Amino acid sequence: MPWPVAKADVGAPARPAVAAAERVVVKAGTRVLTDGEGRPALARLYALVEAVAQRVRAGREVIVVSSGAVGVGREALGLAEVPTALVARQACAAVGQPRLMQLYQQGFSSQGLICAQVLLTEADFDDRTRYLNLQRTLTALLRRGVVPIINENDAVSTEELALTDKVFGDNDRLSALVATKLDAERLVLLTDVDAVYERDPALDPTARPLRELDPDGQGPDAGASRSGAGRGGMASKVSAATIAARNGCHAVIASGLAPGVLDQVLDGAEVGTHVPARKGLAARKRWIAYATSTRGRLVLDAGAVTALRDRGASLLAAGVSRVEGQFQEGDVVELLDPEGGLVGRGLVFCDAPTARRWCAGVRPQGARDRHALVHRRDLVLATPPEAP
Repeated sequence: MPWPVAKADVGAPARPAVAAAERVVVKAGTRVLTDGEGRPALARLYALVEAVAQRVRAGREVIVVSSGAVGVGREALGLAEVPTALVARQACAAVGQPRLMQLYQQGFSSQGLICAQVLLTEADFDDRTRYLNLQRTLTALLRRGVVPIINENDAVSTEELALTDKVFGDNDRLSALVATKLDAERLVLLTDVDAVYERDPALDPTARPLRELDPDGQGPDAGASRSGAGRGGMASKVSAATIAARNGCHAVIASGLAPGVLDQVLDGAEVGTHVPARKGLAARKRWIAYATSTRGRLVLDAGAVTALRDRGASLLAAGVSRVEGQFQEGDVVELLDPEGGLVGRGLVFCDAPTARRWCAGVRPQGARDRHALVHRRDLVLATPPEAP
């Protein structure tokens, strides 16, 4: 379906569902927290802290997902350019993270609040036990009025810095996973542009801003980051907002450079781009869909794709034409159509060698549910179907 065009700003209705949220995740991008030289943009950072503190004192729960450690570390090390080598970026992150946290601590302390540093790696989402422990820890902090400051642990995890696409390759996706995991009602993605545009405005100056996006529609030509300071770009933010919205969390993408924008967003004003919430997945299926790495791929024939999408069936071994990768029983695998498009994700019943034999007609001992390789209760379909 086509994406909606911009709505008129004059007389546009407010967003009451956004304003009513009790638990909020705010993601601040590198370009919001640092200037063009990589130095901390103190006025914007402390304005963010003040806006968050006001909500916490009013009884709301707020989590901050913060970028900026690499930029702050680069400035501290006296590097003229943003480093491209992975080890250099890790060094910048190691130097910059404590400096960034010191600024947050000073800011929240001046507001009479405590903040906590939470550094995550892929393994924290990949392992379900650690995933549940993370939820309990963040919930305990929020109940005590503490503001968690979350970032990926770039000094030891290369997912974000190496630009891979496994669990989260940027803090945008990380913020969406945190929002859905913590059952937040609202995700605010602060960036250096005022909204999502129907086309990349850097390439087409006539492109119009979109005030609302359908999370089940086909995305706009948003474009990637060009600055070199941040890693996500607008396409990453749209993807993160879509993940959140499909799991019951309203998302807003807005400029973090304009004074007072966060307050306006939190008050439900129609600024930036709103991605309205849809009915969310159950917690287990959220983990399957978004929070863990895939260990392999099952390429399906056309009949199996139809059975999954149209009839809500389990995946039978007979419908799998090819098994790729090395995985163990209970791992999450991707399900692909014959052209390589993503059909969904699911927990596989057996390991890869057994799956290959099973798909060749040798049924493993103890197989269940009419040869179900992936049972429908352990399967999440992509919405809408994704192209290769």
